[in-house]
Amino acid sequence: MTRVGIRDTVEAARSRGAAVGAYNVVLLEHAEAIVAGAERAGAPVILQISENCVRYHGALAPITLATIAIARAASVPAFVHLDHIESAELVFEGLELGIDSLMFDASRLDYADNVSATRGIVERAHARGVVVEAELGEVGGKDGVHAPGARTDPGEAAAFVQATGVDLLAVAVGTSHAMQERTGHVDRELIAALRAAVPVPLVLHGSSGLDDSELSGAVAAGMAKINISTHLNGLFTGQVRRVLDGGPAVTDPRTYVAPAREAVAAEVARLTALLAA
Repeated sequence: MTRVGIRDTVEAARSRGAAVGAYNVVLLEHAEAIVAGAERAGAPVILQISENCVRYHGALAPITLATIAIARAASVPAFVHLDHIESAELVFEGLELGIDSLMFDASRLDYADNVSATRGIVERAHARGVVVEAELGEVGGKDGVHAPGARTDPGEAAAFVQATGVDLLAVAVGTSHAMQERTGHVDRELIAALRAAVPVPLVLHGSSGLDDSELSGAVAAGMAKINISTHLNGLFTGQVRRVLDGGPAVTDPRTYVAPAREAVAAEVARLTALLAA
């Protein structure tokens, strides 16, 4: 289908008070499920490949090229995004492979070094027409760094965007990565203040820990890209477990992976429609 840019797609969602769902690919079945779900919802989608995913597969190219092929065949705008990439070498490889966007994560560095490193990546990526997301502060959670009390300062966020030229900014507003229960809360007043101060779309990481009302509230307050991974992995794994528990003689992986893929597709369709409303 005719494609528009990811930045334009996220900006369009922000302008109407909606958001684009961004879901992490772990296995090829995730990529298939994410696109299937987005097609059911009739809305754009972002397929994310993290540095952890690259380590699991042993290289960037195989899973990325397969995901790009699935995205390009979609009947809705589907974009391939590298998520939480700390290695500049992986960034440069991704640019060569044809990704649409990337999140360069220099949040472990101090502010000045984060700005310098991120600005250099932005220059390289923009020369190839690739959108760049960055993170101010460390949203974290997978390593225990991000506490629910951690927050991004609106003034510092605006200065960071100005200094780096990033297209999207991930901010800390109360969520945490890898939450397995949807019991988290976001600071909607802070989101609104960030939305007013920051000229680029805001990204919410750690969204698996939010229930539907919290997700809708975050979007209404100003979030324009919503990252979800752990929640979908829980559904995938739960479905695999149910099939195997019910059929101990099962040996064909398709017997248990296909229902798991469908569980993810159904939830992606539901969440994508929720975010786009």
